[in-house]
Amino acid sequence: MRDTRLGLVAHHGLERLAAREHAWLERLNGVRLPGWEVALFRTASRLGDGVFWYVLMGALLVWAGPGAPFAVAHMAAAGAIGTLAYKWLKGATERPRPYQACPAICCLTAPLDRFSFPSGHTLHAVVFSVVVTAYYPALGWLVWPFTLLVALSRLVLGLHYPSDVAVGALLGAAIAVVTLII
Repeated sequence: MRDTRLGLVAHHGLERLAAREHAWLERLNGVRLPGWEVALFRTASRLGDGVFWYVLMGALLVWAGPGAPFAVAHMAAAGAIGTLAYKWLKGATERPRPYQACPAICCLTAPLDRFSFPSGHTLHAVVFSVVVTAYYPALGWLVWPFTLLVALSRLVLGLHYPSDVAVGALLGAAIAVVTLII
């Protein structure tokens, strides 16, 4: 039971939105995809847990020169802010995941946490992509397609609603931009 009016309003608004998004998700859900496509999205999701970003940070420290420690520290700080933001929002809204709310949507990989809103994977992928391309624009060819794959994986695997992914992307972009300005 929610103890704040904001939590109740957010909860009911998200329930209404979820009802509209179920039809989209049923079409996007990967249960009808060939096995190799589901494996691709599972791999993107798993790498998006942090592995891809940690390897990228390590590679920057080894090969990118004297400015790399500052760029990597910036990525880590922006990522930490992102973690605080999405954990607070997930706890405040307690939105169930699509596969929990709609029996026609299958969960095709285990979630990292209990709630759906917003997508932490998408938030972090956008945060890291914005920050890293601000320092190293030439890496855009690598990070932006990966970010898109991570965002799509959240839908295909039945873990998030489109609105979770959209809000995660917007929050990630906002956090990255604010940290770049500061």
